[in-house]
Amino acid sequence: MHAAQPPPSNSFAGVVLCGGKSRRMGESKATLPFGDELMVQRVVRLLSEVVSPIVVVAAEGQTLPELPAGTLLARDQRADRGPLEGLQAGLAALENRAEAAFATSCDVPLLQPAFVRRMLAELDASHQIAVAVEDKFAHPLAAVYRVGVLPVIRRLLAEDRLRPLFLFDEVPTRRVDVATLREVDAELHSLKNCNFPEDYREALRLAGFDA
Repeated sequence: MHAAQPPPSNSFAGVVLCGGKSRRMGESKATLPFGDELMVQRVVRLLSEVVSPIVVVAAEGQTLPELPAGTLLARDQRADRGPLEGLQAGLAALENRAEAAFATSCDVPLLQPAFVRRMLAELDASHQIAVAVEDKFAHPLAAVYRVGVLPVIRRLLAEDRLRPLFLFDEVPTRRVDVATLREVDAELHSLKNCNFPEDYREALRLAGFDA
């Protein structure tokens, strides 16, 4: 049996979190129709233009639609623990597969591949994370994480320190002002989550579909 080989130093994967309760939407955001796709299918497709493999992280028992061949599936170990729980599952699935991963959620159907590429480029050798920051708010699901931060995430979860800010404070993190990201995503559509029904209708309109 051969020992696992380390991933290439510049290999990038993707993590899509879809295990939230969708309480504000009133139904599963992952399976909302978006054109001829469902929302999670669209996000995976857009992300796959830039990175591979992609891990979709679902809640325990959550049913997902068919996803492209090669998509990995992981499950949250515990419910209602926020994005750090999903990141733990997603990054664990990528150990020995990738050096780092762009993390997003399943409810950003206007995600721009150019935005993903730019964020990947922002992760330099001296940082473990690159995160988009808007008016001092860091977007944990518009960020790139080295797989090597996994032990820190696990420790924070064990300590019930669930806010992503705790992670950003503990490891070298590059904070990327969204003003620079407008160069590749002028309207910052990649940050537009569909939390409410009106957000979903607006995203459909912007994508050219009937709301």
